Amino acid sequence: MSAVWATYSRELRAYFFSPLAYVVLFFFLVVNGIIFLNLISFLNDPRAAGGPPMGFFFNASWLMLIILGPVLTMRLVSEELRSGSIEVLMTAPVTEGQVVAGKYLASLTFYMFLWLPTLAYAGMIASYEDVDWGPVMAGYLGVFLVGALFLAIGLFASSMTRSQLVAAMMTAALLFLLFLVGLFEELVNNEVIKQALGYLNIWSHINELAKGIVDTRRIVYYVSATLFFLFLATRALEDKKWR
Repeated sequence: MSAVWATYSRELRAYFFSPLAYVVLFFFLVVNGIIFLNLISFLNDPRAAGGPPMGFFFNASWLMLIILGPVLTMRLVSEELRSGSIEVLMTAPVTEGQVVAGKYLASLTFYMFLWLPTLAYAGMIASYEDVDWGPVMAGYLGVFLVGALFLAIGLFASSMTRSQLVAAMMTAALLFLLFLVGLFEELVNNEVIKQALGYLNIWSHINELAKGIVDTRRIVYYVSATLFFLFLATRALEDKKWR
């Protein structure tokens, strides 16, 4: 456990001491602020369809998840491979699984830190009208689950190459394919395939959680898929160790 904590604290410090982290934070808050202001302006129009503002916000913010995955994970292992410091790390009394766990938890912590200021949006809405906090918490659960999977995919991609740019492109491609599943679901007629694609459809998952619908099947999917990609990242590091 101490090895995981040491890796975690090291990577978390790297996030907060890196100028890129504050560029990401600034960009994230500006884009989400613009999305939120536009949604409020739209919902204030008497001709607009009603609905919970935070539900619309979560549905409109999914694009940020695709951007954050590659940006937050591209350097995690790729930079160690490029600089050669991974060799020193691998000869220390620490396992590949502990390295992956520490790096992943650091990226997940910083990811949730980025979302923390958006709680102010719900607070602002609550000061003017009653807010159903159940769907709001479900929406943030969706943000956490989808983000956890995307970061695991990004960590796996980062463990496959020495180039941060290649790692980011691999992550973006894999995430794009995941989102394409939602389009494929609408194109197939076979009921079995349609149900399988529906189970993987991130669009519908985000929409359900934004409405406050928490399906345990979705939680099982995201947890198992996240663990699977973390396992792949661990195996990739093991492969690098013996080369």
